[in-house]
Amino acid sequence: MQKLITIIILTAALCFHHNVKANEMVNISGRLLDESQLPLSKVTINLNNKSVTSDKHGRFTIATVTKDIYQLNFVKKDYFKNIQTFSHYELFAQKKKNVNAAIADLTLVRKKAKRVMLAFGGDVMMDRRYYKPYFGDSILIHPETRLSDSKAIVENIKPYMSIADYAAVNLETQIANNTPGERAPKSVTFYSRPEILDALVWAGVDYVSLGNNHTYDYLEPGMASTLAFLQKSTLAFSGAGMNEKQALKAHRDTIKETHFSMLGYVGWEGRSEPSQTANHQHGGAAYGSMANIVNSVQQEVSQDRVTVVQYHGSQEYANSPTGVTEQRLKSALDNGAALAIAHHPHVTQGLELYDNKLIAYSMGNFIFDQNFSATKHSFILYVWLDEGKFHRAEIVPLYVKGYKPTPATGTNRYTVMKRLTELSKVRNTVISQSGGHGVIIAKTPVVTVKSLDNGSITTKGDINSGTKHELTFAQDSNIASLYHLPWHQQLTEVFIEDKKVKYRLGKNLVNGSDFESFSTFDSSERGLFFDRSVMSLNNYGDSGNSSIALALNDQHSTTFGVKSFWRVYSASRQVTIKASYLSKKAVKLHYYWQGRKKRQKLFDAFENSPKHLINTVELNGSDTWQNVEVDYNSPRIGYKSYRVMVEAELVDGSTTQLDIDDFAVIEWHSAFTDNPVPPFFSIDSRQPAYLGLSKARTNTKQNTVVVITK
Repeated sequence: MQKLITIIILTAALCFHHNVKANEMVNISGRLLDESQLPLSKVTINLNNKSVTSDKHGRFTIATVTKDIYQLNFVKKDYFKNIQTFSHYELFAQKKKNVNAAIADLTLVRKKAKRVMLAFGGDVMMDRRYYKPYFGDSILIHPETRLSDSKAIVENIKPYMSIADYAAVNLETQIANNTPGERAPKSVTFYSRPEILDALVWAGVDYVSLGNNHTYDYLEPGMASTLAFLQKSTLAFSGAGMNEKQALKAHRDTIKETHFSMLGYVGWEGRSEPSQTANHQHGGAAYGSMANIVNSVQQEVSQDRVTVVQYHGSQEYANSPTGVTEQRLKSALDNGAALAIAHHPHVTQGLELYDNKLIAYSMGNFIFDQNFSATKHSFILYVWLDEGKFHRAEIVPLYVKGYKPTPATGTNRYTVMKRLTELSKVRNTVISQSGGHGVIIAKTPVVTVKSLDNGSITTKGDINSGTKHELTFAQDSNIASLYHLPWHQQLTEVFIEDKKVKYRLGKNLVNGSDFESFSTFDSSERGLFFDRSVMSLNNYGDSGNSSIALALNDQHSTTFGVKSFWRVYSASRQVTIKASYLSKKAVKLHYYWQGRKKRQKLFDAFENSPKHLINTVELNGSDTWQNVEVDYNSPRIGYKSYRVMVEAELVDGSTTQLDIDDFAVIEWHSAFTDNPVPPFFSIDSRQPAYLGLSKARTNTKQNTVVVITK
C-alpha cells in the first residue's frame, strides 16, 4: 500500500452548479418569532455587510452573492443576539428554483432583569497533533506564531461564545511553556502552551473547569504551572488545586446582579499513585464523589448562590452516561444546583430536563485533535436562567473540522442534531427547531399562532399529520440518502411501491463524504486520505457542487479511503461502501478493510496490519457517473478499530481522471423488513442517514419509495 498522505484542500471559490453560478445573486428568507411564537418585527438581519429588517409579520428576505457559507446575525433591541450558519449546498441543492431558499422559523429570546445567557463547550486542549500532525497534514500551531495560530483555531466559534453573558469550557490539559516534568503513570498525557488561554479569552470564554482526568498529567509541577498561568489570565477557574480544599472550592462570580458559583469535578480517583484527585498529600482535580458533590453544592446553595456543576465522568465513546454519573448529577440538582454539565466520553450524549433543571450528559469535544469520525460532532449549549431557574436552552451544532471547531452545516448538522434529538427523547426531553439550532424549553409552548397572512388562528404542529418525502435513488442503486429529512422529526413510516422489496436503515461512518464542505471555514478535512500528488477538487459532482478527482496513469495505482481507524463502530454488522465514480476509461477498484487489534500501536497497525480484500469492481469507461455499492461485514472480534480503503488501477489507456463523489460507508442497524413502521431497536437505529432496498432499481422511476416523518 502506498504511504498515507493527506488530501490537499483547494481554497479557490467553487463554481456552484444546480443552475447557480459563482457570484450570482441568491435570496435567503425566513421568519422571526418571539417565545410565544408571535411575529417579531424590526429585527435587523446582517449577512455579508448587508442588512435588512423583518416586517410586521416577522418575515425577511436578504439577497447575497453565492458563497460556500452564509452566516446570518439577528439583532433586536431588548433581545439576545442570535447567529445562524448555513452552507450553500444545504439551502439550495434540494430546490428546483434554487436562487431562493428559506430557513426554518427562528425564535429570539427576550432580555429581562437578571435573565442570564450562559454558553458551554466541551473538552479543550491544544497539544499533540496541533504541533506534530500525522501523515503530512498541515501544522496548525507553529512555535514562532503560537498566539495567532491558537486564535485561528477558535476563530469560527468566537462569534458564538462572545454573545453569551458568561461562557465556559472544560480545559482538559495542563498549561506550561515546556514539558512540566515527570509524566503521571498513564498512557496519555497533555500539556498545552499558555497561548491557549489567550485564545480562549479572545474567543469569549470566561471560565474553565479543571475537574478532569488530565489536569494532573504532570503531577505537582504541572499543577503548579497550570494554576500560575491561569492566575495571570482573566479566565476564572475551579475544579482543581494544590490540595483537596482548594480543588473543591467553588469559583464565585456575579453575573447580571445574580450570584453564581461554579464547581468542577472528576468522577474517579485513578488507578495509579499518586491519584489524579487532590488530597491532603498532593494536588489534583476535585474528586466528584457523592459526598463531595452534595457537600460542596449545599455549601454554595445555602448562601443563596446559583450553583452550576461541571462533572467529568462516564465511559468514552458511549451513547449514554453510566449509572454513577447520572445519579451524581441528579443528586447535585436535588441538593439545589441549578444546572449540570458533563463531559469525558468525547462524543455527545443526550440532554435531560430533570425536575425542570437541565442536564447535559456529554458535551463531546470542543477543541481536540482526535481523528476518528464520531468524535468530531459536538455542540455549543446556550442556557438561559432566570435568577437560577431554567428558562430555555439552545443547541448550536458543531463540527470539529481539521481539529478546529466550526458551525456544523449540511450532513454534519443532521448528524449532530439527529443524535442529540434521539438520545434526549429517551429521557422524555424534546428538542425542537429554531432555524438550524435545537431548542429545549421548560414547558410545551402554545400550539396556536397568528397567521402571518390574515390574522386568523391556526394550529401549529398537528401530531396527527406527517410530512411525506419521496426518496431519490441513483441509477442502478438500492440506497438513498436521508440527510435531507428534518432532524427534529422521526421517521415513522416507509412505503415501497413494489411489495416484494424490503428495506433497512443505516448510519454513515464517514464525515464529509459528499465533499461539499471541503473548502469551508479555512480548515481541511483530516479523516480521509488521497495521494495528494494526483488529487484535486472538482467544482461539480454527482449529487452536489463538489467531488474529488484523481489523475491515474498506467504506471502506478493509487489508494484512497479512510485515514483513521474507527474506534466507534459496531462489530459483526452488515456494511456497504457506496460511492459514485466518473471515468472515461476502464478502471479497476480493489476494496479492502484493515484492522487495528487490541493493544496494537497505531502506526504498527497502519504499516503492518494486513489488508483484507472485500471485492474488486471494474468500471467501464463512461461519460456518466456510475454508482458502486460493495457489501461486507465489519470485524467480529479481536479488533479495537478498523478502516476501509480502495485501490484504483487504470485498466484501459495510459492516463485518465477518476472522479469520486458521495463516498459513504454505511453501517446497517436493521435487517431487511417489509414492516412500514421502522424497526428502531437501538439508539443507533434511531439515527438513520441511509435507507437501503433489498433489490436494486434498474431505473430512477421504478419502485417509488416514500417515507413519512413526524
